[in-house]
Amino acid sequence: MRAKGVLSVDTDVLVPFFDVDSMDVVWHGHYVKYLEIARCALLDDIGHNYTQMKAAGYVWPVIDIQLRYVRAARFGQRLNVRAELIEWRNRLKVHYLISDAQTGERMTRASTIQVAVTTAGELQLLSPQVFTDAVEQRLARLTTAQTLPASPASAEDLQPMIVCP
Repeated sequence: MRAKGVLSVDTDVLVPFFDVDSMDVVWHGHYVKYLEIARCALLDDIGHNYTQMKAAGYVWPVIDIQLRYVRAARFGQRLNVRAELIEWRNRLKVHYLISDAQTGERMTRASTIQVAVTTAGELQLLSPQVFTDAVEQRLARLTTAQTLPASPASAEDLQPMIVCP
């Protein structure tokens, strides 16, 4: 049983022609690119993306990736790629679900693990405080949003929505 993430984003990907092979299906290596697109959206939602990670003095290489292909995606198919944050205190672990955007049919499941490494090349055993703080702040905003009244009393009570592409 896969763990459910504490944060998630959904991103749509339209399969381009150059991602399919001679059998008219997405070449297996391109799924990693779709995961990266969703992971970037998740990090943007957290408020600490790769640009901010590097500016803080860290790079986050992928050290493990697992994919389970269920159905082949095809040229022109619109996919929904969901990225869910699973772990962030010691490493960055993200689970993914790629599904057909129209039918919801599951196409692929995946997970990635990344670790923080200083730009000087030193592996970190804990995630940098700047990253964990960003995650905790995002979780706090999520908790606050969930406790808001269902129908606001005035326009001032409306909170902005975060929309991921």
